Amino acid sequence: MTELRTPVIIINFKAYSEAEGPKAIKLARICAGVAEETGVNIAVCPPIVELGKIARTVRIPVLSQHLDPMMPGSATGWATPSMVAASGAVGTLLNHAEHHMMLADIRQAVEMCRTAGLISVVCTDSASSSGAAAFFSPDFVAVEPPELIGGDTSVTDANPEVVKGAVDTVRRVNDNVAVLCGAGIKTGEDVRSALDLGTDGVLLASGVVKHKDPRQALRDLVSRI
Repeated sequence: MTELRTPVIIINFKAYSEAEGPKAIKLARICAGVAEETGVNIAVCPPIVELGKIARTVRIPVLSQHLDPMMPGSATGWATPSMVAASGAVGTLLNHAEHHMMLADIRQAVEMCRTAGLISVVCTDSASSSGAAAFFSPDFVAVEPPELIGGDTSVTDANPEVVKGAVDTVRRVNDNVAVLCGAGIKTGEDVRSALDLGTDGVLLASGVVKHKDPRQALRDLVSRI
């Protein structure tokens, strides 16, 4: 599937043990099942070693957790845009808090994604960095204050100003760029708050991947959309 409709919930599997090997496929199928039963657009970012397998298994958008602005050829150990596209993935995260990139590399990666037909989701940590990323014209900017990532308090409660500020700043720079927020998102109330703050969806990980019942966690997340 190539369409990433909004509002969207993007589930980043990270490198959690709950998403290793066959468990990644099981989790992706749960996400696809909830998307089908509710009609809400859910996308997944599995570990890159499972990227192609999952892209061939589920009919929801599959994104890479990262890629490198490298051309095919002598690039041992790098994940090129053409590799990611050939895997069947429809896009990628860039500059996640756990995988920082230089600004010049972000810009080049966004441009190469555009050429390869890949959706780009640039992660940021503030309103100002969100505006800077918007100058590169990615498809999405996802603001996530790093101190709240993986925590129990949603960014929409702990720091709604950074979410609203990112939305306003990105809109001023490039109104064609959609805005997501993440960090501590775990419930349908959190998602509703994010949408009310002007975002086009959310990016989250542990609230689903490490939940004892990922299906129920997802059903709760989509319940207020």
